[in-house]
Amino acid sequence: MAERTYGVTPPLSLSLPTEAEKRSNDLLLKELRAQGTFESAAETAKREEVLKKLGEIADAFVKKAAVDKRQPSVVVREARGRIFTYGSYRLGVYGPGSDIDTLVVAPKYVSVEQYFKFFPDLLLEMAPPGSITDLTPVPDAFVPIIKFEFAGISIDLIFCSIQSMVQLPVDKDWSLADNALLRGLSENEVRSLNGTRVTDEILHLVPEPATFRLALRAIKLWAQRRAIYANIMGYPGGVAWAMMVARVCQLYPKAASSVVVRGFFTIMRQWPWPLPVLLKDIEYGSSVARVAVWNPKMYPADRNHRMPIITPAYPSMCATHNVGKSSMAVIQKEFELAKNLTEEILLGKRPWKDLFAKHTFFTKDFKYYLTVISASKTREAQNTWAGFIESRVRVLVQRIENHPSIGLARPFNKSYERVHRCKNDAQVEEVQSGSLAYLVTETSEDTNGAVKPEVKPEVKSETDSNAHAARIKSELTQEPRLDSIPSVPMKDEDVEAKIKLEDVPEAGHETTIYTTNHYVGLQVAVGAKSLDLSREVDDWKAMCLGNPLYDAHMNSLTIQHVRDIALPDDVFEPGEIKPVKPVKKKRVAEEQADNKKRVADELADNTRIKRQQTTATPA
Repeated sequence: MAERTYGVTPPLSLSLPTEAEKRSNDLLLKELRAQGTFESAAETAKREEVLKKLGEIADAFVKKAAVDKRQPSVVVREARGRIFTYGSYRLGVYGPGSDIDTLVVAPKYVSVEQYFKFFPDLLLEMAPPGSITDLTPVPDAFVPIIKFEFAGISIDLIFCSIQSMVQLPVDKDWSLADNALLRGLSENEVRSLNGTRVTDEILHLVPEPATFRLALRAIKLWAQRRAIYANIMGYPGGVAWAMMVARVCQLYPKAASSVVVRGFFTIMRQWPWPLPVLLKDIEYGSSVARVAVWNPKMYPADRNHRMPIITPAYPSMCATHNVGKSSMAVIQKEFELAKNLTEEILLGKRPWKDLFAKHTFFTKDFKYYLTVISASKTREAQNTWAGFIESRVRVLVQRIENHPSIGLARPFNKSYERVHRCKNDAQVEEVQSGSLAYLVTETSEDTNGAVKPEVKPEVKSETDSNAHAARIKSELTQEPRLDSIPSVPMKDEDVEAKIKLEDVPEAGHETTIYTTNHYVGLQVAVGAKSLDLSREVDDWKAMCLGNPLYDAHMNSLTIQHVRDIALPDDVFEPGEIKPVKPVKKKRVAEEQADNKKRVADELADNTRIKRQQTTATPA
């Protein structure tokens, strides 16, 4: 019987692992354990209990929806829901603190309106008391979702009703693989169902799931440490990294995970983008779903994808449509660095831990940044407003990176959430404009239960606080340096300043402001003579403020230019060295010249004194 071939091309190698490769694989596993990527058996059992309880709640929800829709008694009696997982949990590469991406599947008569009407209340009623926290329904999201913590485990719960089924099967092994299940679904519903379908297909299309999982753990950790893991910010997300690793596994079906990791960087660095990464041939013939299948020959938008990685489940979509010019350049550079590292690691010249070294985005990669600050007066309002702004940051990056004077505009892949307490409107305006003078930590309390202020340096805008955009202008020398861009000033007292207890507003006389900051590192293009981003920033800001989600009385949006030496302390982790203001070369040269002149003057004076002493006659 012929051996199964995986993927759209023959394998590159069928070689079995050598003894040296097996030893390297053992060292990789040991390092991943040391890095804390595996959780304990007790934590895994806790996840299983949470999912079991969610299944019971899903059944109760469908029965309640059936009664609400006045379904026949036989339908109500047999009503049931199903819980499916997708993402890292279903792939088997979750770790401590990982969330669980979860899908509730219901029969055709259950609506999404009922989902948001009944499911949150049932969670609170049926879960153990106090186990449900941070419950946040988001019905207006592109894919409607309910977010919450269940016994300390983060759950992202989406919903889909199968329009071709009045009752869901009793069979515990029932899957969502049948394309016919997509019939009659909207685009949002297809996307909801396809999370699980794509994950299952990936596992079905790899030769050795255990090898794939270990290699994927390594690649996920590497991508997270290098800050290139976040679909919403223009980098590959979890499913995209999984498909890239799966493709390399297809090309080396018998290799150890250590060899797959090395092959991953070698192949992806040399990949002839925009040739798509495919795990199987795209299925074009079916017309079950209303969603278009990825097809660059037919759709101009698909031709613009720089780094297409295509999902294997019908209807195939591009999982990396958000990748832009700058993020693509950053990813390629990281591939090259990691390729060289893993070659030395496989030769035994370097340890695996070197591959997982942390990024240097804030410590040395850039001198100048843009920071996007969204703010709201309530936590609930900020959750919505900040989520919207986060989804639009990559649009700002795309506009900036197309500016002729910008060589690279790299967004950081995470945001920073902060809480501030203000006494008056003036302080509120300062916070909305970037001040950290009134920053507090909600988790730190003194003996009286009051919130302790957290001391941070203030981030100052280079423009007036009433400006609607950050204007960055520079007159560059012949060398393409960023030093000549006007820096954001930061006084020494800003770093040392302490917030006194009496400066913290008393309860009942304060306004709490919630802010979320996103950072974009900037590099100027070679040969650029000036830089003015005001048009790009103004247009983007107008687009955001024109959205119906914006409430002028509740929300605000500010964009600022920040020097590396003015970055807040909380972007730096323990052990990282914060950039400091360099000593100007001109000042050093002047001091050296002054010293030389002083020494020369002293020598001249000494010589003159000695000469006078020699020629002097006794009285």
